[in-house]
Amino acid sequence: MKKILLATTALVATAGFAAAEVKVSGSAEMGIVDGDHLLTAGFHTDTSVTFTLSGEADNGLTFGSKIQLEEAAGGIATTIEDDFAVFIAYGGATLTMGDTDGAFDWAMKEVGIGGSIADDHTTHAGFNFNSGLDGTFDGQIARFDYSFDAFSFAISAEIDDTDTFDPVWGIGFKYSGELAGLDLGVGLGYQSVDLGAGIDIEVVGISVDTTFDNGLQAIVNYSETDVAGTTVDHWGLGVGYSMNALTLSANYGEFSGPGFSNSGFGIAANYDLGGGLEVQFGYGSSDADIPLASFGLGGGRFGAVAGDNDSYSFGLAMSF
Repeated sequence: MKKILLATTALVATAGFAAAEVKVSGSAEMGIVDGDHLLTAGFHTDTSVTFTLSGEADNGLTFGSKIQLEEAAGGIATTIEDDFAVFIAYGGATLTMGDTDGAFDWAMKEVGIGGSIADDHTTHAGFNFNSGLDGTFDGQIARFDYSFDAFSFAISAEIDDTDTFDPVWGIGFKYSGELAGLDLGVGLGYQSVDLGAGIDIEVVGISVDTTFDNGLQAIVNYSETDVAGTTVDHWGLGVGYSMNALTLSANYGEFSGPGFSNSGFGIAANYDLGGGLEVQFGYGSSDADIPLASFGLGGGRFGAVAGDNDSYSFGLAMSF
């Protein structure tokens, strides 16, 4: 991998673009997974390669792109363009287009801490990935964000290519600084779309996170989604503790609306072996009254089913 990177850098320099840079990174997973969504316990493998391209123009404009290729979908080897985005920036201003977060997701902090090879701790029926209305159309999002001191804000749009519906509009604000000796982060986000026929969807949310000197971390978020006059509330809480190579975490979340409540919790344990190798365990438990997919919301692995469901995974995560 290092030889490939050096060769790539040399090619770029030879072409006369000394300010341009190409980086290659990757990840891999191996282990065992099981849960109510599977017939039996099975092996899990996953690999991905990320290309990060960056450059700088003579006038100080920086620009670049990120492409992630992932191999293994549902245990079947394949090649998928999983993530891509293109950006241009100057000073504190950045314009990003492609498979990127809308302003709501950009601003909000998820309550998941740590990792697991099958993301079991963050795929229960009560977990909210804060994607808001991203993906309502083709997933091609344009977001402009600007940062100054401890504050930053963003606006975003996702356009319906068929010109049938109005775009999804979003706005977000973030603060990151110190308060009473604590590292504090605050996020506010809003998105809306008018799908016609009286179907207006709005989502608004706030998240707060802090890190303590003793290794403790806490995250809380709340959001409210209004779908054609029906309101679905969500709140989530995540706590984590890190000491040397060990990280332990737990999170809980709950969606509630007219006549239903979908909830779940997740736990994760990570041990860093050094050099990019980490042992990971994850567990998630779900209790869902109704499939949240009917509201166009998340709900993780069990978002499209009702009832009690559990899943776990154990294995090794590698980063290169």
